[in-house]
Amino acid sequence: MLIRIRSRDGLERVTIDNAHITVSHLKTLIQSQLQIPVQNQTLSTNQNLLLAKTPSDLQKFTDMSNPNTSLSSLNISHGSILFLSYEGERCIKGPAVQPSGSFGRKMTMDDLIAKQMRVSRQETPLCDSVSFDRDCADAFQHYVNETLAFAVKRGGFMYGTVSEDKKVEVDFIYEPPQQGTEDVLFFLRDTEEEKMVDAIAAGLGMKKVGFIFTQTIMQNKKDYTLSNSEVLQAVGYHAESGMEEWVTAVVKLEVGEDGSAAIHFEAFQMSDMCVRLFKEGWFEGEIKEGDDPKLSKMKKDVVVGVKDIKEVDNDFFLVVVKILDHQGPLSSTFPIENRITQVTMRALKNHLDRAQSLPLVKRISDFHLLLFLARFLDLNSDIPALTQCVQTQIPVPEGYKLLISSLADTA
Repeated sequence: MLIRIRSRDGLERVTIDNAHITVSHLKTLIQSQLQIPVQNQTLSTNQNLLLAKTPSDLQKFTDMSNPNTSLSSLNISHGSILFLSYEGERCIKGPAVQPSGSFGRKMTMDDLIAKQMRVSRQETPLCDSVSFDRDCADAFQHYVNETLAFAVKRGGFMYGTVSEDKKVEVDFIYEPPQQGTEDVLFFLRDTEEEKMVDAIAAGLGMKKVGFIFTQTIMQNKKDYTLSNSEVLQAVGYHAESGMEEWVTAVVKLEVGEDGSAAIHFEAFQMSDMCVRLFKEGWFEGEIKEGDDPKLSKMKKDVVVGVKDIKEVDNDFFLVVVKILDHQGPLSSTFPIENRITQVTMRALKNHLDRAQSLPLVKRISDFHLLLFLARFLDLNSDIPALTQCVQTQIPVPEGYKLLISSLADTA
C-alpha cells in the first residue's frame, strides 16, 4: 500500500504493509523511508497542520497523537494523503539525471515496454484448493434452487480456515442483507451485524475466506464465465480482504440438451494482475447499457499479447481453483439470516426442541443460530464463551443454558 505524505517539502510516498498498522509503526516507516526522525514528526489528517507556526499550534492536532491508533480506524487506506510537520532540516535526494543530447535521454524499446501494463493469464492460484462443508453448501444451493429458482442473484461471504499448505476450508456462509436481480447482486452491508459474524468466526477459530454468489438461469445463455460487473464485485472483495488465498465461488444451474438440470460449483481466484489493476484504479467503474458483459473496460490501454487495448476478456483475470468437500464441525439446520422469511424466537424454540436428546452444545453448533443469539448477548463476553464451548465441544455453563432456554420460551 502507498500512503501519500504532504509536508513543507511537497508530496512524497511511503510504502506500508496494510492499513491495520499503528501510527507508531507508520512513523518508523517515515523515518526509514524519508529520513525524518520519529521524535521530530507530527502527523494529522488535517491539512491545516501545515499552517501551524508554534509548538502550541502543533499540539492542537491530536487525531494521530496516540501511537497505538490503527490507520484503518482513521479511515486511512491505499492512496490516502496525510500531513506531516517536522522539526529540523533534511537532505532530499533529487532524481538521477542522465543527459543524452539536447533533448534528454533516448527511450529504447525496452524502456517503452517497461512502462506498459501487460495483462497475461495466471496459470497457478495462490491457494491449493477450496473445500466446502457439505451442509453449508447444500443449504445455500437449496435456497437459490428451490426458493429463488435461480431467477435472481444471491450471494454471501464464506468463512473457514486456511492451512499452512494454502488449503482453504469453508465451514459456513454468511448471507448479508441484499438485493438481487437477474444481472446484479447488491449487498446492503450491515456493519454491526458483520461485527457479530466476525466475532463468532474468531471464537470458532475461523475467518472470512471468500465470496460466493449465484448466476441466474438467463446468464447461462451468455458466453462468459463471469460478467464484467461480477469481476468488479469479486475483485473488490478480494482486494478488501488483503488475503492472497481469497477464493471466489460461483453457483450455477446448467441445463442439458435433454432438459435435465444440474447445479455446479466453480471456484476461482482473481489474478494478481486483476487485483493490482483494481487497487491502482485502472478499471472503468461504470458499466453502461450495451457494454459487452464478457469484457472489462480499462481507463487506459493495457497490453494483451501484442495489442494495446482498453477492453480485456474477463477470463484473463480468472485462476481456476480445485474444489473439494468435507464434513465440518458445524450444522446448517437453523433458519438462515436475511432471507425472505424472518427468523423469530419460534425458530429458536423449534430448533432446540427438535434435538432434545442431544447435549445443548451440539444443538447450538450452528453459525446461523449463534448469529441469532448474538443479537441478545454481549459481544465481548457471552459470544466468546459460547463459541469456545462450540469449538471445544465442552458443556455449556448452566447460566447460558438458562439464558438460551428463557429466550426460546418467549416464543
